[in-house]
Amino acid sequence: MSEEVVRPRIRGFISLTAHPDGCAANVRKQVEVARAMAGEGAGGDGLRHVLVVGSSTGYGLASALCATFGYGAETLGVCLERPSEDDKVASAGWYNLAEAHRLAADEGRALHTINGDAFSHEVKQQVVDLLRARGAQLDLVVYSLASPVRQDPDSETTWRSVLKPIGEAYTGKSIDLRRGQVVDAHIDPADADEIASTVRVMGGEDWRLWIKALRDGGVLAEGARTVAFSYIGPEVSHAIYRHGTIGRAKEDLEASAAGLRAELSAGGGGAWVSINKAVVTQASAAIPGVPLYMSMLFDVMKAEGTHEGPIEQIARLYRDHLAPGVAPSTDEEGRIRLDDLEMRDEVQSEVSRRWAEVTTESLDDLTDFAGYQRYFEQLFGFSVDGIDYDAPTEIHRTLA
Repeated sequence: MSEEVVRPRIRGFISLTAHPDGCAANVRKQVEVARAMAGEGAGGDGLRHVLVVGSSTGYGLASALCATFGYGAETLGVCLERPSEDDKVASAGWYNLAEAHRLAADEGRALHTINGDAFSHEVKQQVVDLLRARGAQLDLVVYSLASPVRQDPDSETTWRSVLKPIGEAYTGKSIDLRRGQVVDAHIDPADADEIASTVRVMGGEDWRLWIKALRDGGVLAEGARTVAFSYIGPEVSHAIYRHGTIGRAKEDLEASAAGLRAELSAGGGGAWVSINKAVVTQASAAIPGVPLYMSMLFDVMKAEGTHEGPIEQIARLYRDHLAPGVAPSTDEEGRIRLDDLEMRDEVQSEVSRRWAEVTTESLDDLTDFAGYQRYFEQLFGFSVDGIDYDAPTEIHRTLA
């Protein structure tokens, strides 16, 4: 036992600490949403076994919670998180899963986690071996890995992703997260090696390797489906995102979906990329201009009652596109569009108006930057209602 008072240590888009009670409260709220949106009769034989690669935070965590608590599936998650050690707290993802495991155990639900490098052949084999030992056949594979670094599984090469434009330098509005000031960001374009490295980390290669390993291992059910996540966003972010290095990686991800869809469709299954709405994550906070855009977007969508976080979107993804007996609706390029509410003309025109006018002096009037900051802090269990942050709490928590 080791109880400590845990204080936030946040520097820009990096947090050095996480609060176990705040993370636990966040998970309980998400479980409530997962149950409510799945509705009665969501369980049964249609969604029996689900694998979530990248299951500890964001869309991956939401996917695991919806599968387990919304649809009653036996869920296996893969992630790489840091447990507590001596007087050092664990990562937020570890605390998220500790609470999810506790809730599942209390309710007799099956939620399991393999903590290791999902890019490695060894972890893929661990998953196959575990599923074989249980006689499990996967109905759904969710690929939600968002690491900035990938160790090549067949060599000593380490691939690192970069956030850079392609072709021309980027100059545009951004926000200094520490000082709360609107500033101009300038980023030089990526070179060929940086583009290739980003594609190797964030493209579809590892997704394809996962599906191959699962098929070769005989643990994909007839009619199995798989989905990965991406983002398009507004014109103001295209130069640094959709038309930049990450966008090139996402193009590879979408091409991978088309190939996997052809492979899996023979058995009645399929593969899709879900284009999701902008949400606060540690990764998105690092993209110049995106926190400023989201601060405006959230203000506009909250006013019209259409704002969603990761759990609401993933619950909608399951309900409307992935639930047993439901055929996914896609755009002309075969993508599921969960960004439909964000990209409505009325929303984007209002955000564009504010983008043109925003300055440091008008930040509070034209954005919900305070709300954005609160969302970011909540990723790590801070600024959560009902938590006594002055009280000591147990920092050593296990995945029951």
